[in-house]
Amino acid sequence: MDNQVFDWRSQRVIVTGGNGFLGRHLVDHLRSLGAAEIVVPRSRDYDLREKEAVVRLYEQNPDATMVIHLAATVGGIGANREHPGLFFYDNMMMGTLLLEYARRFNIPKFVGIGTVCSYPKYTPVPFKEEDIWDGYPEETNAPYGLAKKMLMVQSQAYRAEYGYNAIHLLPVNLYGPGDNFDPKSAHVIPDMIRKMMDAKAQNLPFVTLFGDGTPTREFLYVKDAAEAIARAAAAYNAPEPVNIGSSFEISIKELAETIATLVGFQGELRWDTSKPNGQPRRKLDVSRAEHEFGFRSFTTFENGLRETIVWYTQQQISLSMT
Repeated sequence: MDNQVFDWRSQRVIVTGGNGFLGRHLVDHLRSLGAAEIVVPRSRDYDLREKEAVVRLYEQNPDATMVIHLAATVGGIGANREHPGLFFYDNMMMGTLLLEYARRFNIPKFVGIGTVCSYPKYTPVPFKEEDIWDGYPEETNAPYGLAKKMLMVQSQAYRAEYGYNAIHLLPVNLYGPGDNFDPKSAHVIPDMIRKMMDAKAQNLPFVTLFGDGTPTREFLYVKDAAEAIARAAAAYNAPEPVNIGSSFEISIKELAETIATLVGFQGELRWDTSKPNGQPRRKLDVSRAEHEFGFRSFTTFENGLRETIVWYTQQQISLSMT
């Protein structure tokens, strides 16, 4: 089954986190596929950490046929170190309540979005889905990663006991237009873009970056991620988690050099080795996604970076004119 034969016109989809970075792209993509209705609960109206709010959401949408759970409390290394309790509680409670009451309200399908942070710190590269239980996650993001991993366990348990159709996807680090550039919580790509563009504008001689630059990461363009989620929602109905990635690995040092070139920053890249590196390597085995629902990423890394930089530049111009 694929998006060509799956009838999105009959689907009424609740997308939690639909106003977020990934959510906005997914909602746009679902609209392009012809989804009959897309409900995006706003956090000011529904605190998804509270049972009453989740119940009310489902009561108000009795014809929902699918829940895609994107909502999450997330951030970069600094935010993870500062708020481990918050990241654990928020993500655990949202996932647990949304899935439990989706089952109780007989919503036919639940698509849980996990995280590459659920993998053990020292996972053989490329990460295979069956490796996810072979150790403890990297310490700085373990509370977040474990909370998301429990959603996977819950999905599998509900399928085993209740026959409930819940699936779990494991996307790698995302980037692209609309990303979070807040210096307190941004992930590595938007953080580097902001720092280097600010330094260039101010004629600063250097920027300071976390760690020593040796770790590697895999990144997936956000519009590719939206395509993958839609394909899985349409075609995948099994208990095993599925990696969602690009299968492209790059060191943080090379990433910084690439961004510097693209934004035209010619100053020094200084590394603050008092800050943590995070997980040593990240690269996914993405063969299951291709086999099960035909997904392969289609945006090259450099093209995706260019699009992200263009978007951020336009936002800065808009802000300067207000």
